[in-house]
Amino acid sequence: MPTFELVIPCYNEAQRLPGDALAALVRAGLHVILVDDGSTDNTPAILAQLAAAHGGAVQVLSLAQNRGKGEAIRQALARPSNASWRGYADADFAVPASEIVRLSDVAANSAAAGAVIGARVGLAGRTIERRASRHYAGRLFATAASLTLDARIYDTQCGCKWFRNNGALQVAVSELFSSAWLFDVELLGRLRGLYAANPHLVANQIVEEPLLSWRDVAGSKLRPRDFVASPLHLLRIRAALQAWRHRTIAP
Repeated sequence: MPTFELVIPCYNEAQRLPGDALAALVRAGLHVILVDDGSTDNTPAILAQLAAAHGGAVQVLSLAQNRGKGEAIRQALARPSNASWRGYADADFAVPASEIVRLSDVAANSAAAGAVIGARVGLAGRTIERRASRHYAGRLFATAASLTLDARIYDTQCGCKWFRNNGALQVAVSELFSSAWLFDVELLGRLRGLYAANPHLVANQIVEEPLLSWRDVAGSKLRPRDFVASPLHLLRIRAALQAWRHRTIAP
């Protein structure tokens, strides 16, 4: 039976890290790693309390300095793990715990998938609560990200992703990302390059799963200038990804 390890990066999340959502993940059998990314508020104490409450099912990884969400996730995923699948989600649980678990089930039942990622698609019968301004800005960015990756990926930035714990993932997280906050695009691009260069990795599809629910949570640490600078970040990522199309991984 496949096992799942979820990384949740935390930077000054003392006011919005919901313990009930974390408990739901543990009840579903997920192992959780809470990464304290150099917080300056009461986050370290809260994370320690949560880990103590859930025993070995929840661990805390503490970084001495704030390194940013992408680097916090990368350092956690670069550690050895016996889990079948490893992934990450946001501390605000904009993607609810029930959806994180559901996506793990999708991954467990997808023999060809190397990655299963959530997608915020406003379909009938789904509850995607997002401000119109963020939706349209997101669609512009998604188009640019797809061009960067040469792939039709609807939502690179959704805060819930699962990756098969294979050699490709370990190589993909072995080096620093070129962009501090567009690391999702770069990680997906690295995996695409590694899968293309290593056909012996049979489970090599990136599968998008539309979410049943998602809500826009206040408190985002992204600033308007980050969005303005995104084209330069994407150009840098596109150049960096060229080297990942030829890396081989031993069978």
